[in-house]
Amino acid sequence: MVELHHLMASSSKPERIYHVFLSFRGEDIRNNFLGHLYEALNQKGIYTYVDSEELRKGEQIVPALMKAIDESQIALIVFSEDFPSSWWCLEEVARIMDCKKERALLVFPLFYKVEPREVKTPRERYREAMIKHESKFGKDSKEVKRWEKALSDAANLSGWHLKDGDESELIKRIVTEISTHLDRTLLHVATHPVGIDSRVVKLKSMLNLESDDDVLMVGLWGQGGIGKTTLAKAVYNDIFNQFGNSCFLANVREVSKDCKDLVTLQENLLFEILALKERLVVSNVDRGINLIQERLCHKKVLLILDDVDDLRQLHALVGEGKWLRNGSTIIVTTRDSHLLTYLGIDQYHVYEIRELDDSEARELFSKHAFPTHQKFKIRTDLVDSVLNHAKGLPLALEVLGSFLRGRREYEWESALDEISTAPKKGINDVLKISYDGLEPKVKEIFLHIACFFKGWDSEYVKKVLDSCDLKAVIGLQILMERSLIRIESKNIQMHDLIQFMGMDIVNQESDDPGKRSRLWLYDDVVDVLSSDTEDCVVKAIVVEPPEPIEICINPDAFTKLRSLRMLILQNVHNSFQGPIWLPNELRWFRWDRCAPRILEFSSGRKKLVGLDMSNCSITVVPNQFKVSIYLH
Repeated sequence: MVELHHLMASSSKPERIYHVFLSFRGEDIRNNFLGHLYEALNQKGIYTYVDSEELRKGEQIVPALMKAIDESQIALIVFSEDFPSSWWCLEEVARIMDCKKERALLVFPLFYKVEPREVKTPRERYREAMIKHESKFGKDSKEVKRWEKALSDAANLSGWHLKDGDESELIKRIVTEISTHLDRTLLHVATHPVGIDSRVVKLKSMLNLESDDDVLMVGLWGQGGIGKTTLAKAVYNDIFNQFGNSCFLANVREVSKDCKDLVTLQENLLFEILALKERLVVSNVDRGINLIQERLCHKKVLLILDDVDDLRQLHALVGEGKWLRNGSTIIVTTRDSHLLTYLGIDQYHVYEIRELDDSEARELFSKHAFPTHQKFKIRTDLVDSVLNHAKGLPLALEVLGSFLRGRREYEWESALDEISTAPKKGINDVLKISYDGLEPKVKEIFLHIACFFKGWDSEYVKKVLDSCDLKAVIGLQILMERSLIRIESKNIQMHDLIQFMGMDIVNQESDDPGKRSRLWLYDDVVDVLSSDTEDCVVKAIVVEPPEPIEICINPDAFTKLRSLRMLILQNVHNSFQGPIWLPNELRWFRWDRCAPRILEFSSGRKKLVGLDMSNCSITVVPNQFKVSIYLH
């Protein structure tokens, strides 16, 4: 039996609690400069750790101080005249520099009325202090050597030097610089990042981060759902502070459907790396290529291109990787190893991501399947069977775990029976078990998102779904709980494998497009509208081809689609004349940039509740029913 409340330990990485850790010698600056600096940081909402003198009574290093360093994003070391006389200050610097090396803690030195060379060598007051420490700990002691190295390494970093200048101006510059770095926020990696830390270590071993000899390109390669994006986010968080500029370009394949969208990616790249307040307007891909080369050639950059599937994307964003300054690192995630070969990435710089091993798979599944408060047990053989079907694929483990969460053994047995009797034991069938457990209306919402609304604004989609009598708020919440969708930057996202599974469910309904519930391909729509079929069951049509397409059908072609509730056409131009006759069951209508037309309905009760005219010039709206008009 499996004890559900006893789960394996999670990642041991410390949580980043503080924005800034201030290391200083209190007697020098606590009541003037430091107080003003702390207040300025606080006013900007920058959570800063400043220790209390009580923590240092008896000159004992308190574990809380070391823990605070581990939990900070930035360390600011204020080197004042009396700083080195305190061995605990030197111990703080040593721990800070260790953290810089181990987890890319961002470190800034501030030389407060001392010369940087005094700290680096050390000289004068710093040398006097080190001689005293040598007399106490021994001239060749490990402690003193460690402190001297830490001082030298910290003094070599870029920071600030105040001799006799305006302290208030310096504080403004410090706060601005720290704010800029904090604006480069960490990426959300995963709710349960099981197995990530060891993979980050392995991937970092391929990155020669200390070298500025060339631009390094590394590939992350593996099947869908294996965790390429998750690993890329984790390594980005771990190393981006070692670069002056960084950019994580997500969903490259999804965004770059045509040349116009390649321009969008170029604009995003320039905006992120140059830290612009306003976006540069790129007129075309070729202009974007020149801008990237001109603006970024002198910058040491960390660039991650996530989910690349076409050479055009590489041509438009990185060329052959020579556009950036030496010392830059480019990481490409893809399912196509040939793209990595094209970029000249050798086998020693391609990380092939494998399935989770047995212990990792069990841990990840358990974290999703078993609430900590759950007291009843599940047979070990049932858990083993689920793990056997998921085969170490993180996406499958997450989806199945979320589906089985809180369910009793008989429900587990039923789910496993369905997986086992599937005609093929592919991952599609493993993922489908989560869909099969949904209530009918939630299934409808899921299929709408899979076929139509991936990447769309969630608030707009809610309006559309609600118009079709689907309870969007609770439906979307259930899908998120089952790990079938996620909301990112207000848009609905769905993993490719889950989307393909949903589309396959609809395609399996019939070989005849008119007998399917949803249509999203232009050719299928034309076939249905051009046929004389009277028993059409299509409930929703959403077509948005990448290039403008013209359609020519009879004005009353839609009326035979008696079950049609949703009609959204984008980038489709109509060439027929006369009014547009629509079926009475239609709830939501949108036809971007269609020519001026009159909407007409057959006699009887009308049910239209949403008319999106944001990109349309319809001139007459029927007044025999109430309808919400969207003009945004």
